[in-house]
Amino acid sequence: MNDSGLAAIDATDYRILRELAIDGRASDVALSERVNLSSTAVARRRKILEEQGAVRGYAADLDMARLGFGIVVIVMIELRSQAENILMEFETAVVKCPSMSYCSFVSGNVDFLMIIHVKSFEDYDRVYRSELSMLPHVAKIRSSFVMREVAHRAVPPVLLVGPG
Repeated sequence: MNDSGLAAIDATDYRILRELAIDGRASDVALSERVNLSSTAVARRRKILEEQGAVRGYAADLDMARLGFGIVVIVMIELRSQAENILMEFETAVVKCPSMSYCSFVSGNVDFLMIIHVKSFEDYDRVYRSELSMLPHVAKIRSSFVMREVAHRAVPPVLLVGPG
C-alpha cells in the first residue's frame, strides 16, 4: 500500500491507465492486445483500479461549443469570510447551480474558481443574475471569458509517463 491507501500501481497498471485515458471505452480484449497481457488479467487489474478509486469512472468528452455552449467563463469568487459554516453553506449552494461544470476552493487572492459554459453573453448575464448573485456569503465576483482554448486534457501527460 502507498500513502493514499492504494495498492502500489506497477508498470503494467500504468500501461492500462494510459490506454484507458486514450480510450475509456476499450474492451478488455482490446486493452490486452495493447498492453501485451491476457484479457482476464486486464479485466482483473481494471477492476482493482476501479475499486481502489484510481479509475473513478468513464465519461464522454462532449464538445460544448457544438452543443451550443460556446462561451467558457472562469468565475473567481471571494467570500465575506472563510469560517467553516460559511464555506459549507456556499459549497452546498454552488453544487446546485445548473450552469456550473467545475468549482474548487483555492488558495490565493480568491476563494473559489468556477467554470461555466454559456450560449452567449446574454446567457451569462442570466446565469450571473439568477445563479451567481444568489449564492450565499459572496463578497465579490470576477469573471474572465476564455478567448481561445490552448489545451484541453482530461489527463495530464505526466501521469501517462509513469513507470513502464
